[in-house]
Amino acid sequence: MSDAEQTGPLGRTVLVTGGNRGIGRAIAEAFLAQGDRVAVTTRNGGAPEGALDVRCDVTDPAQVDAAFAQVEAELGPVEVLVANAGITKDTLLLRMSEDDWSSVIETNLTGTFRLVKRAAKGMLRQRRGRIVLVSSVVGLLGSAGQVNYAASKSGLVGLARSTARELGSRGITANVVAPGFVETDMTDVLTDAQRDAIRTQVPLGRYAHPAEVAGAVTWLASEHAAYVTGAVIPVDGGLGMGH
Repeated sequence: MSDAEQTGPLGRTVLVTGGNRGIGRAIAEAFLAQGDRVAVTTRNGGAPEGALDVRCDVTDPAQVDAAFAQVEAELGPVEVLVANAGITKDTLLLRMSEDDWSSVIETNLTGTFRLVKRAAKGMLRQRRGRIVLVSSVVGLLGSAGQVNYAASKSGLVGLARSTARELGSRGITANVVAPGFVETDMTDVLTDAQRDAIRTQVPLGRYAHPAEVAGAVTWLASEHAAYVTGAVIPVDGGLGMGH
């Protein structure tokens, strides 16, 4: 039975964290365009038109549980989770404070653990589900000045693959998308020289558009990827090939 046949004509309930801008917003808009019911978590609001705007700080377990309860009440059980919320606190290793480390790990890795655990409860009852974690090419390659961020994004691979092994027998897949350099607010702050230097490392010679990352996410959540789980899909222009 296809996803469409399972969920009926109104699409599925999709939860995208950090969906108010950049990659997360593009992902939310792509699901909306498919006719799915989409909820977006943000700290300060700003969900795309047509999406349910849910306030949630993923570092707070109570807020994560409350966010799922709100989505379930207004849109139905979450069938697709896209864990995209993340932060950076970049500095060289010897200058990195305990807070620089712990806050990034708490948001990017521990926050995602909370989301996956809460989503899995509903998916197990439905005996189906799609979990997509948004990592980064940095989690595979490493990056000077980003020990904390790289560690958190690398950890998502182990989280997804272990989840895939635990939940696969219930029709639940867990995969990772690893974007490279994408045209977002985060890369807009780079100087022209920095942007040019990065482009020279990318075989395709350009940055990704957020919609290109969204395309990989919606594919992993579709019936066409029903037999794909525990995978890491790079959307990086070839930057991280072989990793």
